[in-house]
Amino acid sequence: MAQVQAQGQNVNGGGANANQFGTTSLYVGDLEANVTDSQLYDLFNQMGQVVSVRVCRDLSTRRSLGYGYVNFSNAQEAARALEMLNFTPLNGKPIRVMYSHRDPSLRKSGAGNIFIKNLDKAIDHKALHDTFSAFGNILSCKVATDLNGQSKGYGFVQFDNEESAQKAIEKLNGMLLNDKQVYVGHFLRKQERDTEINKSKFTNVYVKNLSESTTEEDLQKSFGEYGTITSAVVMRDGDGKSKCFGFVNFENSDDAARAVEALNGKKFDDKEWYVGKAQKKSERELELKHQFEQNMKEAADKFQGANLYIKNLDDSIDDEKLKQLFSPFGSITSCKVMRDPSGISRGSGFVAFSTPEEASRALLEMNGKMVVSKPLYVALAQRKEDRRARLQAQFAQMRPVAMASTVAPRMPMYPPGGPGIGQQIFYGQGPPAMIPPQLSQGSRVSVLVADGQQACSRTSSICFQGGVSTATRQAVACQMFPCLVSEGCCLFHMVTWLLCRCVMPLFHSQFPLGLWPLPLQMLLLSSRGR
Repeated sequence: MAQVQAQGQNVNGGGANANQFGTTSLYVGDLEANVTDSQLYDLFNQMGQVVSVRVCRDLSTRRSLGYGYVNFSNAQEAARALEMLNFTPLNGKPIRVMYSHRDPSLRKSGAGNIFIKNLDKAIDHKALHDTFSAFGNILSCKVATDLNGQSKGYGFVQFDNEESAQKAIEKLNGMLLNDKQVYVGHFLRKQERDTEINKSKFTNVYVKNLSESTTEEDLQKSFGEYGTITSAVVMRDGDGKSKCFGFVNFENSDDAARAVEALNGKKFDDKEWYVGKAQKKSERELELKHQFEQNMKEAADKFQGANLYIKNLDDSIDDEKLKQLFSPFGSITSCKVMRDPSGISRGSGFVAFSTPEEASRALLEMNGKMVVSKPLYVALAQRKEDRRARLQAQFAQMRPVAMASTVAPRMPMYPPGGPGIGQQIFYGQGPPAMIPPQLSQGSRVSVLVADGQQACSRTSSICFQGGVSTATRQAVACQMFPCLVSEGCCLFHMVTWLLCRCVMPLFHSQFPLGLWPLPLQMLLLSSRGR
């Protein structure tokens, strides 16, 4: 334990080993990169029956993320492991053990989390934990270290409640730990720290609402009481006339902060000055945006369920007439008809009641009511973000779901009422017949060959009429419907193509008129079929 020259008494006798959470799952952090699941299991299994162990790793590289989880069969064994194994070296690096909570709200809220700086280099995790455990139950304790494991001189301690953290700050802030005076305060996130620094650390002051007669000397005199001024200027136009605002720059930020606090809102020459930190345009726009969003949110929360949106209004309806229409239902706090820049009504507006009950009554009575030959649409007003989210959800439900095609890749698609799978006429190839899995490979080939021959014979009777021989018809049909068997098929198709291309023209008298291009068609269909 670090030597504390002035230390408060034990205000909470529980300490970190008090198992007030009753959980069986432990979080193990600060793991050395080469620690494995088996090493973690061997270490924690000494404390009791371990149900599962996992070292978390990167999905792509499989490198350790430096933390893991250990689950015990009961809470008592988990508490004993937390007490005995916290800060135990594993592969030369002390591990950090704490209860695992699925809900990260407590951890991320920052409640009970304190920051300690100006720590002596000799103070490690365990020494810091032992020092602060006197003030309450500690959830997490860590000293920041560099890559070599050396302390950076600051650390963090998170208690399970704000009261323990406050007592630790009151007792230890400014005290000596190992002969070094430490700072102990509430932990602030980086964004909060930046905000605090921006608010407190500035030297340039902006002043507006000045009298036209106010000069730089007047500013020097008014602001000089609060510290050394490096420059003061009143902004003027091209003709030298004052723009009624200016800037005063101090030598140090404390003087500037005091001047802002003292002079903001004071009256000079019957003019109330605004004095504040000089900001860049981007900073000012960001601050105004945050203020506007906050005001809008507060207004929306205030009028939640009490603000009505009305559309399909007649052009003759103005604010006063709209208020008269809805006033019988309760006390109206605001009423507005929306208009374009030229002053023409947009046909919509808003009415805010003092209570949600009055708004509900007005909605039930006025929705669909005819006003100047138009039916009103009345609904609860929604924020733009809420309305967009609701519409997106509705469109997502309306969007048709893409269905996977169950048709074979080479199956021709027919319009409704057209030929079915068993009624193919001119091209394409139906799905192969279902073959029992118990048939051997040779039996399957025989079945496929039989199917192909049947298809050729069946098609020959459909496609040709007249005196063409049966052999010719079967050859042409098989050329148009390529076989399903690859063995020997190539030679058959080649012979058939030569027959059709070279021999059949010699007997063209047997072909009906109009079938002269058939060899070329058969060639194309044969290529497409294969």
